[in-house]
Parts: sequence; C-alpha cells; structure tokens
Amino acid sequence: MLELYLLRHAKAKRGGSELPDAERPLSQRGRRPGQAVAMAPALMRWGAFEGEVVSSPARRTRETLEAMAAALPEGTLGSVARFGEALYTFDGEALRDWLQTLPEGNRRVLVVGHNPVLLELARWLSPVAPDSLPTGGLLHLSLPGETWQALARHTAERLACLTPEQASHALFQRRAPAPPELRKADLAGRLQGQLGHLYRLVRALEPGVMAGIDPEFLHQYRVNLRRSRAIGEAVLATVRQAGNGKAPGLKKRLKALKQRAQATSDLRDLDVFLESLAQAPPPLQASTRRALHAWLNERAREQHERLCRQLGQPDYAADMQAWQAFLDGDGFRQALARLSAARVAAVLDERIAGHDSDLAALTPDAPDEAFHDLRKAVKRIRYLAELDPKRHRRFLKGLKQRQTLLGEFQDLCTRQAWIVAFFASAPSLASDGALEGERSAWREGLAKEKLALRTQIMALAPLCESGPAAR
Repeated sequence: MLELYLLRHAKAKRGGSELPDAERPLSQRGRRPGQAVAMAPALMRWGAFEGEVVSSPARRTRETLEAMAAALPEGTLGSVARFGEALYTFDGEALRDWLQTLPEGNRRVLVVGHNPVLLELARWLSPVAPDSLPTGGLLHLSLPGETWQALARHTAERLACLTPEQASHALFQRRAPAPPELRKADLAGRLQGQLGHLYRLVRALEPGVMAGIDPEFLHQYRVNLRRSRAIGEAVLATVRQAGNGKAPGLKKRLKALKQRAQATSDLRDLDVFLESLAQAPPPLQASTRRALHAWLNERAREQHERLCRQLGQPDYAADMQAWQAFLDGDGFRQALARLSAARVAAVLDERIAGHDSDLAALTPDAPDEAFHDLRKAVKRIRYLAELDPKRHRRFLKGLKQRQTLLGEFQDLCTRQAWIVAFFASAPSLASDGALEGERSAWREGLAKEKLALRTQIMALAPLCESGPAAR
C-alpha cells in the first residue's frame, strides 16, 4: 500500500504587478497562530512526516513548512523536506507524471503544493475526492500496489480530508455560526433562538469531533448537546408546573439528546485525565508513566473510533434532524407560549429546595454517587436560572463556582476508576513489589484530595440563602 498526502500551502498574500506569484508570502492568517500551525499536529498524527516530504519551492510553500516545523517537537520535520521545481506547477497532468516517476521504496510521500493541481490529482485517483481544497487543507489517499508507476485512475482505496478549521477549534470559531440577536426577544423567542443556535453549533462541530485533533471540539460539542437538553428539560418542567401544560414529543427528543451526550463521556474523561497528567505528572517511575500514557491513549483512540462510528450512522442524522424539526414545529412554539417568569421562578425555587435538602443530608461516609447527584442538581438549577439571566446574574456567578467544585470531585472519582482499570489491565505492574510504594503514595494523595473536596462541598451554604427567593 502507498500513502500519499497532499497539502495545500497556508493562506498567502495576494500577488500583484510588483510581486511575482512565486514570491508571495504567507498572510497573517496563514502564519502563527494560523493555518500552518493548526495543521502541524494533524500531519504528525496522520504519519505524514514519516516518509518523504517534497515541496514546491515557492515562498508560500516554504513558509508553510517553516511554520509547521516551528510548531512541532524539535526534529519532527527538521530539514527532511526537499524542494522540486516540478511541483511549482498548475498543470494537473504534469503533477501526475511527476508522481509516477518516484522511485521504488518511497511508500509514504507528503507533497506540499498548489491548487488546482493537488485537487485535480486527488480527483484522478479517487472518485470521492472533495469539490474543493482550501488553503492549509490536507488530503490523505491510500493507494494499492508497490510502485508509483502503476497508479491508475480512481484506484484509491481510502481518502481522508482535513481542513485547518477542523483541526483547530480556535480557527473554527472564526467561522462558527453566529448567535442570534435576542436582547429584545421575549422569553419564548429567546429560548427558541438559543436552542436553534445550539443545534447549528452542534452540527458545525461534528467534523472537528470526528477529526479528533483538537479536544476542544469534543468539549464544546458535549457542552452544547447537554445545554440543549438542559434548556429543554427546564421548558418541560416549567410547562408541567402549569398543571395542564404539555409539550408533546419533547421528552422523547430529550432522551435522544441524552444518549448522544452520554456517548462522549468516556472520551471526554480520558482527555481531561491525560491533560492533568501532563500538567502534574504522577509520582510514578518513568516506565510506569509511559505505560499509563500509552494505555490511556489507546483507550481514547478506541472511544474516538466508537464515537465516529456513531456520528456516521443514519440514526444519528435522523435524531438530529428530528430535533431540529421539533424545534421548528407548532407544538413546541405553543409550549413556549405558556412559559412565564413566574412559572420559571416557581420551578427554580422547588429545585433549590431539593438541592438544599440533599446537601444537608450529606455525611462524611456518604457514597460518591450522592455528591454526583448534587452536581447534576446544580447543573439543572443553573440552566433553569439562565432562562432569565439578567434577573439571576449574581446567583449564577455563585452557582458556577459551586458547579466547578462539584465537577472537580467528579473528575477525581473518574481518574481513580481509570487508575484501577489501568493496573488491573497490567498484572505485571500490579504485582511488582518495587512499585507498590509509589502506587500507594499516589492513591493516598488522591484520597486526601478527595476528602478535602468532600469537606468543602459539605461546608457549602444552602442555595436558598443566595437564590431568587432570598432577594
């Protein structure tokens, strides 16, 4: 199998009568912290630097490679790239002829060049090549055979595409769906506008989630799914508070959203754990840390593949389209029309009272699940209060701090579970007496941290002292 990577240079400045095309430099958007920097870790993960790197000698392609090299660990790219005059071409047939002259042994090749020839080559090799290749975009084709000379039209067995906006959440944000202007909208209009915007965000985030380069895509995808569900649940609870209020179909749609959000849980927990290990390495010897990192990364890879399969299934698309149709339907509009600030406040006070009762019932030996349930209750209260953010601004600020504390406890419990699973998966490590001391020290440190969080949570003041009814 041959592996071909086609990378279009990052965004360049426009040419002119005084600036020859070959001398066009990268624009600020192409430079740091722009497209080239965003694509560098993606190319490394995809193995594009493991073979030969060949580039057009144009200034914009050189600067693309220089920006990527500066963003990678030292020696990843280095001086391995070579420049070929034949790649500074806009003739698709000429590029194809060049590719077929590559010597045997070069099984993996990265070409850094220009459009339209890169896209023309991809279309010749694969019938499913995309219609466009933006600046900084990458195409990866897996080709049959052992030699480049044997390449034939439409024989690629696999094609993957990646753009800078799919590799970097920071770049994605520049083109993300803009939130609607809702300052003058009534409660019903504001909620419908928010939910519609969240739906568009979730769908726009999906390619970045599936690319799996920047974990912020997964985080924001998860947050917006859960926020959509929470707002929907707040609407349902408030409508039911009216006594005879109904929102036909809403409960079913919320159940589907819950299932989609739950599918991201393990992967998000693994991302958070790996990030914490990078910031504060555990008290383990180097070989054990490496084994732990490798094990966690493999679990993350498995979870990401599972999530991508789910996102690619027809039932996922059907669920999301059904949610959009529900939001636009008359039944939901009628349910929203029954909302009022007084009903929202009544449900909010009820949930605050429930939270305070659960908080008072906590004891030092209470199960972890009781603390997790309290965190879920705080989230439901927060989302309900956000239905009227101006009125509850101060309350929401304190609520966010409480939610952060409970979230830290949740993360710590999750890490403990992954640690137990890691040592259970490696009997040789678990039975190594020389490691018992450091394992025990790590566990004791986590247990002390967990106890401190429990103490802080149990010492929290009741929400009724700062909630809406207190003012």
